[in-house]
Parts: sequence; C-alpha cells; structure tokens
Amino acid sequence: MEREGEAGGADRQFALAVRAYRALAYLTGTVLIILCFAGIPLQVFAHNVVIVTYVGAAHGILYICYVVVAFAMTRMVRMKVASPGTLIVLLAGTVPVLTFVVERWVTRTYINPALAASAGRPAVSPAVGR
Repeated sequence: MEREGEAGGADRQFALAVRAYRALAYLTGTVLIILCFAGIPLQVFAHNVVIVTYVGAAHGILYICYVVVAFAMTRMVRMKVASPGTLIVLLAGTVPVLTFVVERWVTRTYINPALAASAGRPAVSPAVGR
C-alpha cells in the first residue's frame, strides 16, 4: 500500500514539473518574441523604452523561473547534467522561438518515453505512432 502512494506522489510531481516546464517555455518564449520583435525596434527607431523596460524585466524573471523548472524537469527525465541536450534546454529561453522548438523536442524525446515507462507501457517512437 505504501509503495502505491509513493509511486502516485512521484507521478504527480513529474506531471507537475512537466506542466510547469511547458507553461514556462511557452510564456518565456512569447515574452522574448515580444521583447525582440516589438520592444527593441520601438526602442531603436521610436525611442520608446516602455516595452523594453517592462517586458524585459518580465522576461528576466520568467527566464530565471524557466531555468529552475527546466533543470528540475531534466533531472526527472534523467537527462545527463552536463550534456548538450540539457544545455540546449536551459539556454532555449535566450533565443527567440527556440523554446517552442526545444519544448517539442524534449516532449518527444524524453517526456513521452518517461510517461510511458511510469505507466508501464512500452514507449512508442513518434514515427511509429503516426
């Protein structure tokens, strides 16, 4: 009985980490796109720093939260700490649009197999599942 409770708690923590990672990836990516493609041009060409000031600060805070949650998620899906994949995940919030691409890659490569393993099912590769 105790083992089932522990496994259920670990599954809930994993699901929470995945949801938090996905939400922060999309939110951080969206804010960075607004900053780079609206805020910086307005600052340079119209000398308007309002968007850069507020959206830039928001992106800084979100990126710190993203790095913490993304690192926790990489540990839960058993990515190696100093691997190129982990570094790409952690740095994705610094390049516009990259968080969206990396989130899909991490989901297909690491999250879906980890979810399948925790459910006791064999993992299906993306090419076979279509």
